[in-house]
Amino acid sequence: MGTPPSVRATPDAALAHLRRADPVLARLIDARPDLEPRAWLRDWPAMDAFGALIFQVAEQQLSVLATRRILGRVRDLFGGHLPSPAELLAADPAGLRATGLSGRKVATLRAVAERFADGSLSDEILRGLTDDEVLERLTAIPGIGPWTVHGFLIIALDRADVVLPGDLALRKSIQRAYHLDHLPSQQEVIQMAEPWRPYRSLASAYLFQAPVEAP
Repeated sequence: MGTPPSVRATPDAALAHLRRADPVLARLIDARPDLEPRAWLRDWPAMDAFGALIFQVAEQQLSVLATRRILGRVRDLFGGHLPSPAELLAADPAGLRATGLSGRKVATLRAVAERFADGSLSDEILRGLTDDEVLERLTAIPGIGPWTVHGFLIIALDRADVVLPGDLALRKSIQRAYHLDHLPSQQEVIQMAEPWRPYRSLASAYLFQAPVEAP
């Protein structure tokens, strides 16, 4: 069935659960009492659901710096803002490719925009679906895989129980924090994250922002 969209807890309750569930997380939480899990989004333009998908697709296989440059060019192309679905569909694909988006990513974004334009996707529709339903709906679009959807669930929908097993930065952080002698596989990340339920998003936020040398 997936996680119901309404599942939430107070920050204190979520942190208490993670402390009990995992001593490594307890240490990371205690080291960052002032952490705001979504503060990093302030450094990016405001994003609705479609904008978050532009962000996620642009970021596929790229660094944060490269993504920032591409999104800056996309915003310049559309007068200083991320495009609406109609604006993206009306744009010359060659102009979109000139921002640094690959031809495949442009095709993916146009396919996403078509679904928003015809009403089969919308902020309201996506917010009403479970995590698994969002995953199923979005991965039906060519060029969108689980990594893209997991990031979307966190960024656009603020879902509480999401982990990104395919994210290299998260896997490297887990390797450091847990003093592993190898980079954990995606399956290992999923298994390690099981005790964090139903607050895997919050646990991931602490790991993403953990120091290079974990205490």
